[in-house]
Amino acid sequence: MIHKENLLKARHHIVFLLALVVGSVLIYFLSAMDLRKQGYSMIEIKSSKELPQTPIQRALTPQEQEWATIAWRYFENNYNETTGLVNSVDNFPSTTLWDSGNYLTALIAAYRLGIVDEATFHQRVDKLLTTLSTIALYKGKLPNKVYNTQTLQMSDYTNKAIEGGIGWSVIDIGRIFVPLAYLSRHYPDYNNRIGKLLSKWDFNALQKNGELYGAVKLNNRNRLLQEGRLGYEQYAAKVYALFGIDALNSMRYDKFLDFEEIYGVDVPYDIRDSNTFRANNYVLMEPYMLDGLEFGWDYYSKEFSYRLYKVQAKRFEQTGVLTAVSEDHIDTKPYFIYNSIFVNNQAWVAIDETGKIYQDKRQLSTKTAFAMHALYRTDYTQKLMDAVATLGAQRGWYSGIYENSQKINSAISCNTNAVILESLFFIQEGHLLALR
Repeated sequence: MIHKENLLKARHHIVFLLALVVGSVLIYFLSAMDLRKQGYSMIEIKSSKELPQTPIQRALTPQEQEWATIAWRYFENNYNETTGLVNSVDNFPSTTLWDSGNYLTALIAAYRLGIVDEATFHQRVDKLLTTLSTIALYKGKLPNKVYNTQTLQMSDYTNKAIEGGIGWSVIDIGRIFVPLAYLSRHYPDYNNRIGKLLSKWDFNALQKNGELYGAVKLNNRNRLLQEGRLGYEQYAAKVYALFGIDALNSMRYDKFLDFEEIYGVDVPYDIRDSNTFRANNYVLMEPYMLDGLEFGWDYYSKEFSYRLYKVQAKRFEQTGVLTAVSEDHIDTKPYFIYNSIFVNNQAWVAIDETGKIYQDKRQLSTKTAFAMHALYRTDYTQKLMDAVATLGAQRGWYSGIYENSQKINSAISCNTNAVILESLFFIQEGHLLALR
């Protein structure tokens, strides 16, 4: 006789697989076809004539293999064996769902690149899935923004334990879906566990009418806020689509799109800036390079990513300043910076999340140099690689080089080292979620 519990397990497993299949098919069509013809975005954009083809995969050189090994050191040095979590920043026992997604992606890349063996790979995956299944949830609905990697307590960004948590980030939660989708596709024995994990999370709470909402606790009250700007919002929407979660309105590029001409390049940006919507509309490489490395871009993100690449190369031509910018940890206050091509009506400024400008913290980003080189492999990206190639250290890769002082930004983070591993994986195997 088949027990009711087993029937429920089987049903859940089937529903999860169906959602993943539907999501994968949706992502395939969104990536392979012109989104305008599917009704998701209706704006016409002029494609760049010189839009390059994606480089052909090849084996890593011995130097690139060594670079990958250096990046993996971070995840050896910052791994907590008890919880299976990895610190977001070197020697600081705190993490987010974004960085847990970074770590799991790095683990997949390290295994595929032959840096970790099969037993280590599965042991680490197993431990992480176990922990994600047991962490306390904000309001009992979704993972908190931050957790202590040693105690699993919900905390704030200073790692102070906060009873009940501080809210959830819909963008951060989405980040972990990418490696989970990879595991589901390539290691189906994990499907049941992934399905059980996700069944504990209330995804109805993070979307409304196809748009994505984060939560924040203000004065002990929970407040929902639309989350994500151009690039980030569409990337996250693709990720949620992998699991059949409705985020189609967030997937649209046309709703809040405008362009700013910089060095003769029409740079796309989100009109919802800090002056009108109390949120920063960062234009930087992070969401576009992840989209390229993981999904292979769609009609819009390929064009927009190239424009961001092109304007950074143009800046170098005009000023002699090597430019590869994104969000990064830094080794001094405010400790995290958004180095932006354009933000809140200003070009080439570095700001923190409050909008305060830190021009002396502008930097050439190590991870961005690696990602841009993996995606484009041009003479310009080779110059970027030559500039950052010496930034590997005993505990991983340093985050970058400050523009003004030319001093090394000695922050070492999960984000930097994960993107480096993912970029090297891309050189060898192509985008992470290729249908193969």
